[in-house]
Amino acid sequence: MHSGGGGLVEVIMSATPEAALHPRSEEQHVLLEGISWERFEQLSACFDDSRAVRLTYIDGSVEIMSPIGEGHEALKSSIGRLLETFLDLKGVRYYRRGGFTLRQPGRAAGEPDESYGIGSNKAVPDLVIEVVVTTDALSKLPLYRAKGVPEVWIWKDGALTIHALEQGDYVMSRDSRLFTDLDIGMFARFVTMPDQYDAVRAFRKALQSP
Repeated sequence: MHSGGGGLVEVIMSATPEAALHPRSEEQHVLLEGISWERFEQLSACFDDSRAVRLTYIDGSVEIMSPIGEGHEALKSSIGRLLETFLDLKGVRYYRRGGFTLRQPGRAAGEPDESYGIGSNKAVPDLVIEVVVTTDALSKLPLYRAKGVPEVWIWKDGALTIHALEQGDYVMSRDSRLFTDLDIGMFARFVTMPDQYDAVRAFRKALQSP
């Protein structure tokens, strides 16, 4: 979908009314192009009090996701719980930042699904986690690169990919640069377990095994 901006708010409201009213409905994804930063800020102000709508802006493209579905939230929660289990057992100090808006004024703005400061509670997190459920979702990597986020984990199509910041750009990595003793393949297998409680208990047991 494309829009120059004049009726932008009307476009969004007409595209997602059912999603906003019924949080259990499927996620709806709208992509608008050719949107100025000023128009994006006006649009964002219209949804300041709504958690049912998530906006991302990257170089003139606006992605609107509404609502955030139960499957999406379950995956995000499982990844976070498993990671925190690992960090607790390893005695690593961490600070969960959750989903908060990162901005590069004039160019980009977006909200990660989950984020963590490692060692201390930093203004820019060391790790952000994204759960992608829409194949044409707008990549937030340019925003995270501009903010200097060291590592991004993206869960998509049942697999976890690691993106490590190296010389100003992200490179795919088989292992986490932040947690070098974390077996990413094993971690991903526990994410796919249908019951989160059982997954966390089993993962903890596996980590404690000699």
